[in-house]
Parts: sequence; structure tokens; C-alpha cells
Amino acid sequence: MSDFVSPFWGYYVAVLVVASFAFLVWLLVGNTTKKPAVGQQVELQKHVWDEDLQEWNNPLPGWWMYLFWFTIAFGVVYLILYPGFGTFGGKLGWTSSGQYKEERRVADQRFDEKFNRYKDMDVKAVAADPEAREMGKRLFLTYCQQCHGSDARGAKGFPNLTNPSGWQWGSEPEQIVATITGGHQAAMPAWEQQLGAESVKDVANYVRSFSGLAHDSLRAERGKDVFAQNCVACHGPEGKGNPLVGAPNLTDKTWLYGSSEATIIETISKGRNGLMPTWGPLLGEKKIKLLAAYVYSLNTNAQ
Repeated sequence: MSDFVSPFWGYYVAVLVVASFAFLVWLLVGNTTKKPAVGQQVELQKHVWDEDLQEWNNPLPGWWMYLFWFTIAFGVVYLILYPGFGTFGGKLGWTSSGQYKEERRVADQRFDEKFNRYKDMDVKAVAADPEAREMGKRLFLTYCQQCHGSDARGAKGFPNLTNPSGWQWGSEPEQIVATITGGHQAAMPAWEQQLGAESVKDVANYVRSFSGLAHDSLRAERGKDVFAQNCVACHGPEGKGNPLVGAPNLTDKTWLYGSSEATIIETISKGRNGLMPTWGPLLGEKKIKLLAAYVYSLNTNAQ
């Protein structure tokens, strides 16, 4: 809360905090009941349940009252020491980002010795080391399984990393390192307005013919010219793709979004947008090398 871009929100939160504490004190004091003297009749509360159920106006137990006051005092002390009262950062100067950086620093010091063993090794050599692969696997399960799955087989829109033909940005070690480090933004433009529905369907059938899928031969023949005029710039004249721009190979029977005619038509008509996040600033060179080595080892030809 000390990072508000406008001073208004700091004052807003501070007022809410003060109002909350004031309400708690009022609630506590307002519900304090003195213990009746010996022989004095205790009054009944005015509210009634189920026609005839009432409760006596006895005071709350002392331990409960003291505990309530203690929690209020604890809250005040906490807000003096830690952030929470508007833009006031707390006397201890603690921040969540600072805590995270300190934990990262301690962890880096602890594991640097292990990481340094592989610092100057080639990715292929690291991939051949069982201990390094196990370390890379743990990194993968921490940072990558959310999209690619714990078995690295991906899902619709997320590449299967156990199949090197599906690596649209390249499966060589340096390409994997570059992908993890800098990330990638993949964009398939929408062609529906430019081509029209019939031409899109023709192209879809021509694309299906690349990998031997069932297709309408007449539509595929018409789609060949449309493909040559609009698609070869990225996918190449034979549909084999281009890793430099992330254009997938359309001839290898590996489909990121699906190979049905309807799915391919949807892809051509509406386009696709894929994002591989940038991991370089978070992981650093040493961890990325271990992670890249593990991903490379998933290729059956790498081991």
C-alpha cells in the first residue's frame, strides 16, 4: 500500500483503518455490562425468539473482553511496525518485494554451487547428465507445467515438448534457450474478411492435404492458388513453416489447435495469438540452461 500512485488512496485507506478501529472500540464499550450486585435482579434483553425465548443481560466473560482489547492493541502495534496504514511504510521498513528478494538471495547463495557446475557446459552435455536433468525437471514442474503439463505433452494451444516437430521456434539447444529467455509472441492473422468464407474453406482443405488428411480435392486445388498468394510468406511454398517467425510446419501432422476442417477454418478465419512468457529476468542464465537441457532431453533423440 506504500506504492499508491495517487495520494488520495493512501488517505482513503488510512481513514478506513481509523474508522474500523473506532467502530471496534465503540462496539466493545457499548456492549460492556456491569456485573449486577448481590441480590440485584438481572434485566432481560428486549429481543425475543420463537415467541418466548429471551436472554439475560449478563456481562460478557472478562477473559473475552480482555482478549478483544488485546486484538485491538495488537492491530495498532502491527500498523506501527508494518505497512497497512495508507502510505505509511512501517517502522521496520518491511516490504513483500524486499522479503522476496532476500529469500531469492539466500536461495541463490545456497544453490549457486550446484548451478555453477553446469555454467560452462554445453546444453547437450548438461542434458546428458542425470542430476542436471533432475534439477531441470524440478524447474519445469515449478514454472512450466501450468501450460505444458507435468508430462510436457501440452494441450490445445500449448506445444507438446516431447515431440520435436511441434517446436515451432526450433528444437536446437540455442533456440530453446532463446525461447525460454526472451519468450515469443506468435500471431496468425485473421483472413476471413480478406479471403471470404469460401476461399478460407478451400485453403483449409489444401492445408489438410499436406499431411494426408481427408480433404475435398476440388477445394484443395482452388486453395492451392490462394495459399500461394497469401500464406507462403510465413509457411513457405511447401507449407514446411519457418522457425524464425514461429510459423508452424503444416506437413508434419502436428497441430497446435487441432486438425479438423472446422478448427483449421476457424484458425484461418479468426487468427490465433500465442504467448510464451519471458523468463530471463526471473530465472537467470544458470537456471535457464538447466531448464533448456531438460526440455531438450524430452526429444527422444537427445538422450
